[in-house]
Amino acid sequence: MITESARITPDVVMRPATLEDAGGLARARLRSRTHLEPWEPTRPEDYFTTQAQTARLRAQLEECRAGRVAPWVLDRDGDIVGSVTLSTIVLGPLRSGNLGYWIDVDHVGKGLATAAVTYACVSADAELGLHRVEAGTLLDNVPSQRVLAKCGFEEFGVAPEFLHINGAWRDHRLFQRILNDRTP
Repeated sequence: MITESARITPDVVMRPATLEDAGGLARARLRSRTHLEPWEPTRPEDYFTTQAQTARLRAQLEECRAGRVAPWVLDRDGDIVGSVTLSTIVLGPLRSGNLGYWIDVDHVGKGLATAAVTYACVSADAELGLHRVEAGTLLDNVPSQRVLAKCGFEEFGVAPEFLHINGAWRDHRLFQRILNDRTP
């Protein structure tokens, strides 16, 4: 379970998500809806409400307590401006997790994604004891691919029809970052 917070830019703190973040997440998701739509699953209308974000966070935090998910929010003076999630965390000989992240439309292109992904990898290593982190992007999501490359991820394949994104099954580029060579 993640417990640490960090100032990842002069005005943004990356911290573990809490139920109290539901309203801020709903506002940020609604504000960024059009910007994020090409990169995400089709969302029902109520996804952008505090009630739906509360339910989503409640489920995420239950998975967090079980050690399968590590959710963070990016907090700028009390406003949520993005989130990062390590999901599908597996220990044992694999010691791996899958990274997902998004940045509020008003904060894109300012280095926030790179800082957040970097910190998530540090936490995955130091706090969760993972060996590797995996991430996938749509084939044409070049900005996200640049973030991953700057953070030390290497492409290792393409997964055909990997996720149902924006109304269709979409191919994804798969990336990984090896964090350490410790014995599990």
